[in-house]
Amino acid sequence: MNRFTTLDDDPQKNEIAKRRHFTFRINVFFFAVFLLFSVLIVRLAFIQFVEGKTLSAQESERTTRTVLIPPIRGNIYDRNGYPIAYSTSTQSVYYRMEPGKKLEDHQALALALTDLFRRYGDNPEGPPKVEDVFEAMDVGYDWSGERKTMFNTMFEPRRVKSGLTKEEIAYLMAHPEQFPGIEVTEESVRHYDSNTIASQLIGYLKPFSSSNNQKAQYLDYYKDPEITKDYLRMEQVGFDGLEFLYQETLRGKSGARNYPVNSLDQIVGPVTTIPPTKGDFLYLTLDKDVQLIAEQSIMDQIEHMQKSTEKYPSMGKNALAGYAVAMEVDTGNIVAMASMPDYDSNVWSGATMPLSVYQAIEPFYQNGTIKTVYPDVPEGKNRARYPSSIVPLGSTLKPLTVLIGLNEGFYSSTDRYTDTGRFYYGKNDSASIGNSEGHAYGKITPAEAIRVSSNTFMAAMIGEKLYEKYGGENGGPIDVWDDYMKKFGLGVPTGSGLPMETAGVLDYNSKDTRGSVQNAMVMASFGQQGRYTTLQLAQYTAMLANRGKRMKPNFVDKITDFEGNTVETIEPVVLNEETFDPKHWDVVHNGMKSVTKSNSLSQWFGRLPFEVASKTGTSQQDTAAGKIENSVFVAFAPADDPKLAVAVVVPWGGYGAWGAAPIAAKIFEAYHEYIGFDGKPAGRNSTSPVDEGTPPTDDSTERDVTPPTE
Repeated sequence: MNRFTTLDDDPQKNEIAKRRHFTFRINVFFFAVFLLFSVLIVRLAFIQFVEGKTLSAQESERTTRTVLIPPIRGNIYDRNGYPIAYSTSTQSVYYRMEPGKKLEDHQALALALTDLFRRYGDNPEGPPKVEDVFEAMDVGYDWSGERKTMFNTMFEPRRVKSGLTKEEIAYLMAHPEQFPGIEVTEESVRHYDSNTIASQLIGYLKPFSSSNNQKAQYLDYYKDPEITKDYLRMEQVGFDGLEFLYQETLRGKSGARNYPVNSLDQIVGPVTTIPPTKGDFLYLTLDKDVQLIAEQSIMDQIEHMQKSTEKYPSMGKNALAGYAVAMEVDTGNIVAMASMPDYDSNVWSGATMPLSVYQAIEPFYQNGTIKTVYPDVPEGKNRARYPSSIVPLGSTLKPLTVLIGLNEGFYSSTDRYTDTGRFYYGKNDSASIGNSEGHAYGKITPAEAIRVSSNTFMAAMIGEKLYEKYGGENGGPIDVWDDYMKKFGLGVPTGSGLPMETAGVLDYNSKDTRGSVQNAMVMASFGQQGRYTTLQLAQYTAMLANRGKRMKPNFVDKITDFEGNTVETIEPVVLNEETFDPKHWDVVHNGMKSVTKSNSLSQWFGRLPFEVASKTGTSQQDTAAGKIENSVFVAFAPADDPKLAVAVVVPWGGYGAWGAAPIAAKIFEAYHEYIGFDGKPAGRNSTSPVDEGTPPTDDSTERDVTPPTE
């Protein structure tokens, strides 16, 4: 008999055990539920009373979207308030998507807008198409209903049309119920004067988004997120010239629209707006009238030389471009800066530029007075025939060369050098240089050496003596010469701040081009072995005029806000000051005054009611066309109380007296008439008429060409 019984043996006990187990499980379940609810209640209480403020702030931040509003860019005026670059406000239609809208709603709005634009808009290219309007609305569909990727996020307004007419604006304002989600926003459009006033100096604008793929290092400025944190992707920003240099001043400050949105980025509340701050205005040192005369004079002179059958003007028949800078001597203010031919900056105003348009302006949109620019010649062998805008100074360097010799004690102001027409140097006198056309000037003083433009004086009395004094082929003379050049701004940036400015090309520092230290010193002494910009040449000339102060080129006189209140007045800056014996300066000034009295120059300057001190230059340069001659000219006036310095360069323009000097004369005349050396404009027709009679006879200054070594 089995003494052990199981639960199954007693049905009543079995039932009781089952009930107990069920009750236990029910109790465990309810306890677990109670425990979960207790944790949930505690957590909710913690969120409510402990984390409530933090989470509420996070909720507010997460559901507010900000759209930036571009500011109105400030204007650029000449010194008299003439607008050169200016912004006009325009009204644009933007569409912001509202919650709950279907494809049919978007299509109905597109039809309403298209009808509005057709009836009241200005449509020179023909009536708008509803498909184009719908595409601009960017709702995630095309007109046929096919899905497509949205370019903008849900909350971002889409620009549908710019340049609304008054009639379009009035209708939109009067019938808002017909255009749900439509906003009218003020924007700016940049315009440049149709006279193309200093277009390369002023610069141009391009969309901010295009700055990311630019190779020019200076445009890395726009890659700094701290600087551009409130820039808009399609906002127009400065890409060159003063538009870039004064980008932040001209730009102003963005405004903003704040949109409350839900988790689907749908707008769910009222929109708040912070208006943008308009940009400040620039009042330049540039004079519109002097600038335009400088530009026109260059083009007239090039055309004259190309057509002339006369001996000296026709030497510049191959010239295609010219450059001029006029700088006030005491302040460094730039009155004119011409890089010709120029172009119309308004071609940049569109969002994109056709390739054909870019190819048409490509030779002209860069500033040849501060950087290397080639003339409008196709690439290839033909391009190699033409010099760039950076040329040797030729004989225009001789006033400085004479000053160096005086400062080094190589001669006194009254010493005389016997000019035989040729100077021999090198081992066994194997090399030599001569004066233009072999002229021998006999016994000449340093001032007379400037007047007759004696190459042999410069080589024998300065170049060779520097070589002997400072260590010959050990290289010491190179360092001494380089130091003098840079003190006068030749071989260093001018301090203008303009993007891509070059410091010049120093061939005397290159063993590949100088031949030997002795050759470098001889050739450099009369304007070879160094190529410089027209702005450097103007700065150097102003330093000769003011007797030793290198002024920073200044383009802006003052900055005002939108209401006309002066924000900043720009003061002159002296970059460095060099001290020389006053008698040495007198030699240089007297020599330059005598240059202007030559027969060739008197035809341009003799009729002016003030005296001009000048120096011609005709620098030779090797190109694929052989040795070509560049026309270079520098001057300052009035000679005894200088106020204005002018530098002119006409590559392949022939003799400086005939290719560049006439341009400078017209710039001085324009300054006298429109600004005045005493601050009072003399007015038009204040100079004697030009004598169109027989050309002057030949003289030494006309033939200041720099000959090659023999």
